[in-house]
Amino acid sequence: MFFSFWPKRSEFSNNRNDLLTDLIAGLTVAIVALPLAIGFGITSGMSAAAGLTTAIIAGFLAAIFGGSKYQVSGPTGAMTVILIPVIHSHGVGAIPALGLIAGVMVIAMAVFKLGAVINRVPWTVVEGFTVGIAFIISLQQIPLALGIAKGEGEKSYIVAWNTLNDALDAGLNFASLLVVLITLIIKFSWPHIVQRLKWKLHIPASFIALLLVTLLVKAFSIDVATIGNIPRALGTYQKPIFDNLTALLIPALWIALLAAVESLLSARVADGLAHSKEHFEPNRELFGQGLATLAASLFGGMPATGAIARTSVNVRSHATSRMASVFHALVLLFIALIAAPLVSQIPTAVIAGLLLGTSYR
Repeated sequence: MFFSFWPKRSEFSNNRNDLLTDLIAGLTVAIVALPLAIGFGITSGMSAAAGLTTAIIAGFLAAIFGGSKYQVSGPTGAMTVILIPVIHSHGVGAIPALGLIAGVMVIAMAVFKLGAVINRVPWTVVEGFTVGIAFIISLQQIPLALGIAKGEGEKSYIVAWNTLNDALDAGLNFASLLVVLITLIIKFSWPHIVQRLKWKLHIPASFIALLLVTLLVKAFSIDVATIGNIPRALGTYQKPIFDNLTALLIPALWIALLAAVESLLSARVADGLAHSKEHFEPNRELFGQGLATLAASLFGGMPATGAIARTSVNVRSHATSRMASVFHALVLLFIALIAAPLVSQIPTAVIAGLLLGTSYR
């Protein structure tokens, strides 16, 4: 059974030109994925390091064992929405057990060949689901944008409302809001600048905004919060604790369903964007995503899914095989091991601006 999910040599770059194309695509996706991984790690209630670890481990395993040659996996906004109340109730220590249970559930879906069910989901449901997630992600950025601790509450809209009240009582942090505004201006202006200058080299707007605003904050010594220390290491093994097993089963089921649905939808969208004659294998995709969620959660990360935004960038960067997604994970690994001190200097307000822009798009 499991040998049917095993990767084949023909699914990877077959010549030097394809390998180079995939390397460039992987580097481009990694530049886009970096701020998103960090942002979703922080927003979930875990850490920037957890988001980066998830993007590396899940991104690598899903690329090797998944059913789509274009899919890029990692932490996503939809998964963050589910994780926030779970972490609030059970703490970060529950994530290894939660991810292990959810990962096994997704692998079981693959074994029982439930992947084809995704073709029955109407696009109107998908669109409503996506809009709802975008709205919630925007609400989650309010504390980072205002440079203030999250307000009390479990629901995103209650936390956002209490955060706004706390900020008004304490006095608005205009420096943090200015950083968010500049980030958004650069993010949305950059594609028009590139088009006007007719540059052939594609540099993602998110990366340009991240780089320029971080340099601006440092150059003018603007007093805003930064990401802070990121360990220069890949996540270490976290022993799962099953003390609250019955309480974790329902959240794990929701995580498994989300990981399955979002990943299969993303792979389906990727085939459409690439006009590919070879369609993704849904059950194999479930196996890869289940394995990715299981491993990432046990090694300091969180449950992961296929990411539509990063996958679409991969397709538009002309990826030819799974090696593009593998390269994306390896570039992020290099950043985690070598460039972590530089990443720790990124203002959290910049991350808020990028995720607000992503939500709008």
